[in-house]
Amino acid sequence: MRAAHLGTRLAGTDGVSLEATKVANVLERMGFERIDVAGEVETPGAVLIPEMHFRDPTAVGLQARAFGSEEPNPDLEQDLADTADALADRLRPVIRDLAPDLLVIQNAWAIPMQLPLAGALAQIVEETQLPTLSHEHDYAWERERFSRNCVADWLDSYFPWEGPTVRHLAINTPAAESLHARRGLHATVVPNVMDFSRPMPSAEEAQRVRGEVRAALDLSPEQRIILQPTRVIPRKGIHLAIDLLAQLEDPRNVLVISHESGDEGETTLQDLVQQASQLGVDLRYVPHLFTPVRTATTFALEDAYVAAGFVTYPSLYEGFGNALLETLAFRRAALVNRYAVYQRDIAPTGLEFVEIDDEVTPEAVEQVRQLLDHPERCEQIAERNRSLAAEHFGMQALETALRSPLASLGITP
Repeated sequence: MRAAHLGTRLAGTDGVSLEATKVANVLERMGFERIDVAGEVETPGAVLIPEMHFRDPTAVGLQARAFGSEEPNPDLEQDLADTADALADRLRPVIRDLAPDLLVIQNAWAIPMQLPLAGALAQIVEETQLPTLSHEHDYAWERERFSRNCVADWLDSYFPWEGPTVRHLAINTPAAESLHARRGLHATVVPNVMDFSRPMPSAEEAQRVRGEVRAALDLSPEQRIILQPTRVIPRKGIHLAIDLLAQLEDPRNVLVISHESGDEGETTLQDLVQQASQLGVDLRYVPHLFTPVRTATTFALEDAYVAAGFVTYPSLYEGFGNALLETLAFRRAALVNRYAVYQRDIAPTGLEFVEIDDEVTPEAVEQVRQLLDHPERCEQIAERNRSLAAEHFGMQALETALRSPLASLGITP
C-alpha cells in the first residue's frame, strides 16, 4: 500500500512537518509506503511541486488580497478558482502516476495559508474518490489574522473541505469540538506524540553533554539552567518564566531560551530582555547554540534538556505542546501554565507538573524551589511522567487513534 502525503511544506522543524513525519512513520509501520508531495520536501522519493508552497508568489498575492478587507471582490474569487484549476491540472498526473491507496492532507484544508491549493486538493479527492485523511493542526477561526477577509465562501467551502471519502483528524479536543460546532463535522482527536522508545543517554554521556553546554554558556559550577524551550513569541508566556526566577531570588538560576524569536518581530524579545534586567534575572537568549541535530558548531536541542535542571512552559495558548512532550521524553520536571488544551487533553492523564493559571503564585514559587534544591525529587517525578506520557502520547497511541478513521474508509492494515 502507498500513502501520498500532501501539504504546502513537508520539510524542516515546523510543527506541521514534524507531526506529519510522525504520522507517516506510523503509517509506514502499518504497511504504507510514504511519498511526500509538497512545495518543499526533503524525504527520499518525494515529489516537489513549488506552486504548492505557501510562499509561491501567486499564492502570496492572493493571500494579500483575501485578508485585511471585507469588501466583496468578484475578481479575486475568479482568480482563486482559476489558480485552483491550474494546480489541480498540475497534481492530476502526479497522483495518477503514484497510484496511492491513501491520501494524507497535512493542514492544507485547515489554516488558509495557500488558498488555491485547498480548492485543487478538493478537486483531486472528489474526482478520484481516494480514501483521505485530513490532518488539521490549526483552523482559520483560531487565528485572529484571518478573521477579517473577503473570501468567506471560499473558507467555508475548503477550510476544511468535506467529502464522502474524507476523515478529519484534529490535534486536540477543543479543536474537534469547535469543528463540530461551526461546521457540523466530526473529527478524530489525534494528539501530538513523541517516540518514547528512544534510549536516554548514559550517565557518562549526559555528564559530558552537561559540561559542554555549561561551558558554552560560561556558567560557574553553582549556577543552574532553567530551560525555556520555545520560540520567543507572545503566546509562549515567557514573561511568566522571568517572574518565576525573580520571585525565586536565587542568583544561581539562569533562564536559557533555546529558540529563535520567531516571525513576529523583535519587540517581544526586547521587552523580555528589559523585564529580566529590571528584575535582576539572568536571561540567556542563545538560539545560535541549538539546532535540531548536533553539528560541528551547535548542540542538538536535546542537549539543552540534558543540561537543564528544570523546564518552564508557561504558554498562554498551544495547539498541543510539542516542547512539553520533549520535556517528558527527556525526563525533566517543569512548570506549566494551564492553557486550554493542557487542561482538556494532558492534565487528565495524571502527569505531575508545577501548575499556574496565568500568574506566578507564592505556592508555585515554593514548589519550584523545593524541586531545584532536591534534584532527586525532580528525577522521581520525571521518571513517572515519562512512563505515563509513553502510554498516552507515544507512537502506539497515534497508531491506535489512526486505526478508527482508516477502518471507516475500509482500510484495515
